[in-house]
Amino acid sequence: MTGRHTETGSQSAESSDTPGQSDTEAPSFQDALGAWTRIGVTSFGGPAAQIALMHKVIVEEKGWLSERGFLNALNFCMLLPGPEAMQLATYAGWRLHGVAGGLAAGLMFVLPGAGVILALGLLYAYFGSVPLVSALFLGIKAAVLVIVIEALIKVAKRALHETSHWVIAGLAFVGIFFLDLPYPLLIAAFAAYGFFFSNAADDAGETQAVSPDVSLADTVRTISTWLAIWLIPLLAIDLATGGSILGDIGWFFSTLAVVTFGGAYAVLAYMAQDVVNHFGWLTAGEMMDGLGLAETTPGPLILVTQFVGFLSGFREGGVWLALAAAFVTLWATFAPCFLWIFAGAPYIEWIGAQPRLKGALSAITAAVVGVILNLSVWFALHVFFSTVEPQRYGFVTVWQPDASSLDWRVIVLALVSGALLLWRGWSILPVLAIAAGLGVTLSLTT
Repeated sequence: MTGRHTETGSQSAESSDTPGQSDTEAPSFQDALGAWTRIGVTSFGGPAAQIALMHKVIVEEKGWLSERGFLNALNFCMLLPGPEAMQLATYAGWRLHGVAGGLAAGLMFVLPGAGVILALGLLYAYFGSVPLVSALFLGIKAAVLVIVIEALIKVAKRALHETSHWVIAGLAFVGIFFLDLPYPLLIAAFAAYGFFFSNAADDAGETQAVSPDVSLADTVRTISTWLAIWLIPLLAIDLATGGSILGDIGWFFSTLAVVTFGGAYAVLAYMAQDVVNHFGWLTAGEMMDGLGLAETTPGPLILVTQFVGFLSGFREGGVWLALAAAFVTLWATFAPCFLWIFAGAPYIEWIGAQPRLKGALSAITAAVVGVILNLSVWFALHVFFSTVEPQRYGFVTVWQPDASSLDWRVIVLALVSGALLLWRGWSILPVLAIAAGLGVTLSLTT
């Protein structure tokens, strides 16, 4: 059977045997935009849940990407600095409608959550904590936990085909959860193992007949264009404002976008330390409040940077400077993501077609299972218990919850969400709505 994509800046109709191809006709831009908007509005729960949601929509429901193409793109995005889920959405949009599709998918993944974070930031700046919001999202956090577990199960089924894959997943979990090893170091080690020792690396064929449909000159032009789009506005703002906090925010978050690999959770420790201790823009408590808001709103968890930028600007010069700081933060955080994807996307299929590179990517995919398991356990502990402290035993870290802080309401809400999502097969949006309503009800009556 032959599938076709509409011709884009990246590729045109091709055989369904191509790694990223599916058997489904490409949708209209309007239909795709509706799907990206749906994903952006309902993408709660951090990268694991968001990747699961994208897989459900664009692979299972729409068939716009094949299973293999989705995993190839996910592996690539996991190697990039910045939010992998947003970059995966951008790639999917690019596959369907070129640069315009990538921009639409990436922006719609970010903007709904950014609007919510901006509104909550305004409330926080004027009124402090928001109890009603906490009550509303009590149920959402419980539902999100079930979504993450579902994602873990699905990704494990797709990725763990050999004994070595299970070992890699287990080692990745232990390395991150207990040993606090740097994520890029683990990925590099497993990629090297897969490159040299996996079955895929031992395939007899040299390479498959897949080549990047882009010239080196085009790649250089893309990189130059997006470097200019990213950095020139920040430079202009810095010069125009005479070294104000806007310039500091722009360059700090631009640096963050380049050096922090491993997704949002890898960003947080680095960012919190500098924001609280070096710049003094926020207190440690405010940093945690911002993280809590970002974890329970749609969009990438890295939107916590917008909260940091907004509150920093508000402290410095009131609401208008806060709005400008929020915009600068978003620009510095997400403009680089489009650079990485638009420059690298034409090479993803080629990377996935090389035997040794396939071995490396298979090992990375197995490691991703361990990463998602790490997120699942970490998230479950912080959802069920209000107090969880890390305890160090030599070079081993163990997260220990306070049993007295167990929230029985979350257990009930998680069981209800699990029954609706996993047993009854409901879609994510109504489960989130019911869980949120039940969360408010339990918060008001207990």
